[in-house]
Amino acid sequence: MIGPELVVVQQQLDNPRLWSVTSRLMTLYAKTFPGNDGSKAVHWYRMAARAADESGDEQTRVWVRGRAAIALGYEGASPGVADALADQAMQISERPSLGLLNAAMGRAHSAALRGDRATALAMLDHARRILDQVASAEQTSDYAGPWWRMNVFVSLLLARLGDERGAVEAQDAARRELPAELPRFATHLEMRRGLMLARSGDKSGGEAYAQRAMDALPPEKHSLTLRMLMDEVRA
Repeated sequence: MIGPELVVVQQQLDNPRLWSVTSRLMTLYAKTFPGNDGSKAVHWYRMAARAADESGDEQTRVWVRGRAAIALGYEGASPGVADALADQAMQISERPSLGLLNAAMGRAHSAALRGDRATALAMLDHARRILDQVASAEQTSDYAGPWWRMNVFVSLLLARLGDERGAVEAQDAARRELPAELPRFATHLEMRRGLMLARSGDKSGGEAYAQRAMDALPPEKHSLTLRMLMDEVRA
């Protein structure tokens, strides 16, 4: 429903406060495109950032850029754009917020994908300090910062860095708190074990493990991010 809603909101942008709503809708709409699908996702994220700037609201500007950075970094797509948006978010405001948390984790993932372990771990430490101040009781909203979601991000980050023990600990911590109504995240966690197997040298075993985890989830629940993770395991 984001597309029709976006059209309605765009028709009323003479109201400055609606720029904030529009920028958030654009950010969520961008997530419907895989980050490596040409320039579609990046195009929408950049439009969302410009719309957020029009709102004049500092926290919206940070949230939009942070959400884009973690989406691109987590998916392993367009790390340069993820870095740029994350840096912009951190320059706009240092006030702890979910947007700043996402920016730091997006920066951490893009660094891990480049093999920059020091930056990845520094950004992870920064993100953990932010979460200590902004963690929320709300568990399922895209605008919330529960600890289980942080551990989902951390488990993939550490798997990419080759820290098998840390990745498994984060996976187990996330799984203990993961809401039952979000089975797709459980599949994410399980597929990471396949990623670690592949990175340790057992490519065929890792691919088979990840594929079994994905096949256990009904096809209608397969997301773009899951398919991109499967591609990362194969690569």
